[in-house]
Amino acid sequence: MSEQYSSVSEAFSRQAPVFDALEEGNAILQEMRRRVRSHVLEFAAPGMHMLELNAGTGLDAEYFSGCGLRVHATDVAAGMTERLRQRASILPQEKRFTVDQCSYTNLDNLDAPVKKFDCVFSNFGGLNCIPDLRVVARQLPELLNPGAFVTVVLMPPVCPWELLLSLKGNVRTAFRRLRTGGAEAHIEGIRFTSYYFTPREAAVSFGPEFRVVKLEGLASLMPPPYLEQFPRRFPGLYRLLARADQRVKNVFPFNRCCDHFILTLRFLPEQRQQ
Repeated sequence: MSEQYSSVSEAFSRQAPVFDALEEGNAILQEMRRRVRSHVLEFAAPGMHMLELNAGTGLDAEYFSGCGLRVHATDVAAGMTERLRQRASILPQEKRFTVDQCSYTNLDNLDAPVKKFDCVFSNFGGLNCIPDLRVVARQLPELLNPGAFVTVVLMPPVCPWELLLSLKGNVRTAFRRLRTGGAEAHIEGIRFTSYYFTPREAAVSFGPEFRVVKLEGLASLMPPPYLEQFPRRFPGLYRLLARADQRVKNVFPFNRCCDHFILTLRFLPEQRQQ
């Protein structure tokens, strides 16, 4: 997997200079991020220590630190880590977050201001870059306080909007998530493999010490963010779909068949002994 991780790191380092601009013009992505943050704040409270994995340029780290959380933001990509440091350096002291260039596959190398965290957060499919979520999950018990929350935002195998592409003859894209062994992705000219997980697969990967407390679908009815022109071309329809998506986010099968799902688990180490 060393070639995979190297490619992922290089791809996101190259994307770092334009990452924020890509979101500024994407209303769908902004809505998705708003909903993810709302979900996280149901469980995370001011004063808590948050470990953020694949933090990117720090958009979420800045937001959550502004909400009173103490965020330690990590990313494996050198380009992203540089942007993280730049963002943190210009914030007021009370809103500043700490930064660490560290892969979520090697959290033993974490250089954090605390040894234990109250919550862990990974947004927008960062963990879809590895074939086995247990590689990350098995490291977390040593880093978490009892009762801590873990929120991951992952891409599942079934996305209704992608399946609809088969009606246009784009079979390759329509069924890419269902391919055994993952599907090829490319960012800034770098190719790597993306892997897709059902909510059940994700939950099982964390083991018996973690209990699912909430599962929410994201973009099952509204279009995925790569259809960024949709809100401009069909503003009324987009608003209708976004409202409908919000209403069904907790309902089967919409919380499993979507562009991303948000899964929150609670770390309860005593469960393993029961």
